[in-house]
Amino acid sequence: MNPDLCLDFANTRFWRGQETPTETLKGPADLAIWTRAPKAPGQKEFEQALTLRETIHRVFDAVAQGKAPAGRDFEALNAALAAAPARKTLRHADDRYDWEIDMKSGTALALLAPVLWSAGDLLAGARRAKVRRCANPECLYLFVDESRAGRRRWCTMSSCGNRAKAKRHYHKSRQA
Repeated sequence: MNPDLCLDFANTRFWRGQETPTETLKGPADLAIWTRAPKAPGQKEFEQALTLRETIHRVFDAVAQGKAPAGRDFEALNAALAAAPARKTLRHADDRYDWEIDMKSGTALALLAPVLWSAGDLLAGARRAKVRRCANPECLYLFVDESRAGRRRWCTMSSCGNRAKAKRHYHKSRQA
């Protein structure tokens, strides 16, 4: 399981600082593809998944800013964790191990169980201190800073980092 799966899920909606953010989960079929579910959830489960995504984003956005998550968001995350299927059984496939999840129910909590476990593990672990938000006010992408110096500011240098450099260069050249 990807240890940052919860941030990957939160980032399925990106360019959050723009007037119209980019949404990659446009319907239940998109959620099924993202979670690798055998079938798409119902509309109600899809809407519940988007609500959970926004809760996860708000929790880790607060963490990235050095703040405590809002009480209602923390309670909602805890409630989702409590209602999600438990990690009980491992399965082995293709030279890797993973948690087995009962996907028969098709609920958002079953589909997102690994995302919720990831959120709980990240929030409870030492890596929480490395959660960052992209410094581009139009981006606001969340990531874990694994850089040696621990001072990463951009989601990627090829995107927001280069934009910031180009903007600085433009303003310097205009002043000269």
